[in-house]
Amino acid sequence: MKKITLLILLAAALTFFASCGGPGANTGANNANANTTKPSAAAPTADALMALDKQANEAYVKGNSKFFEEMLSDKFVILTDGGHRMDKAATVKMIASVKCDIKSMDLTEPAMSMVDSDTYALSYKAAWDGTCNGPDGKPMKVPGPIRSASVWVRNGDKWQAVFHGENLIVDPKAAPPPPAPSAKKEELKKDDKTAGNSNKAALAKATSDANTDALMKTELALWEAWKEHDAKKLDAMLAKDVSFVNIFGTALANRADAMKDWTGNGCQVKSVSVTDGFATALSPNVEMLTRKGSAEGTCGGQQIGEIPIWGVSLFVKEGDAWKFAFGMNLSSM
Repeated sequence: MKKITLLILLAAALTFFASCGGPGANTGANNANANTTKPSAAAPTADALMALDKQANEAYVKGNSKFFEEMLSDKFVILTDGGHRMDKAATVKMIASVKCDIKSMDLTEPAMSMVDSDTYALSYKAAWDGTCNGPDGKPMKVPGPIRSASVWVRNGDKWQAVFHGENLIVDPKAAPPPPAPSAKKEELKKDDKTAGNSNKAALAKATSDANTDALMKTELALWEAWKEHDAKKLDAMLAKDVSFVNIFGTALANRADAMKDWTGNGCQVKSVSVTDGFATALSPNVEMLTRKGSAEGTCGGQQIGEIPIWGVSLFVKEGDAWKFAFGMNLSSM
């Protein structure tokens, strides 16, 4: 059965402060400077984002789309089935049609990583008891548990979400085998047609430009180093702070976890490819790349060659080089 996930979006950090001096009262010139300094959002914490996320989840299940008009960045994107990019306007419109009956929610295991001082990634585990209407309009039990991940960017005096993704948490060895190649291709074609008809204005086609091409080369080199379990190359391509969520809903919370996993024997891969890149500049020093990947081989004993691996990668510029800081591969199973 086709996987159906609940779109759980994180709330913006609405509590912020602005000051240009110490905590004491300022007078004269200092006070004038304080009045002219543009407010800036405080650095977030995992606990703060998780607390605010509960508010967003409650807004989502009520179909409160207005809440997300402020919470989502104008550059916000999610990847729907078939790898289509859904933008902010389409996402807000979709939320307005949500109908859920949720008895309880449990958000745990927060893990936050810093891409740069204006960009953070947060992952967490979510378990739900309740239903939401499926594509046919009928109530369906919310699947779970899931691993969610969101990317946050600073926008003046607030934090806004610029990406969100979810994967069911499964044991790779116990996960059901992927469908036969022919059946999978027919399903993907059907998904493409459906998404194309319902979200024509929201879909952004990949276009070739120098920035996207450069990031795609870096992304491919990263996949190739992973394929070879090459610790030296991986170490050179990773940023100081790294986090990642894989197709099985496993979160790699830090750089050490990523290095251990990617140089280990969990995956045995013969070939890789990366296509359909689309780069978005979040700031002069941070780029978000959505892409489609494929790997011929096994992970956790599962054949993965017939499954398109859509996902997102964030790169931060360190000196003259773009370094991988956060990523999420979305399962198509």
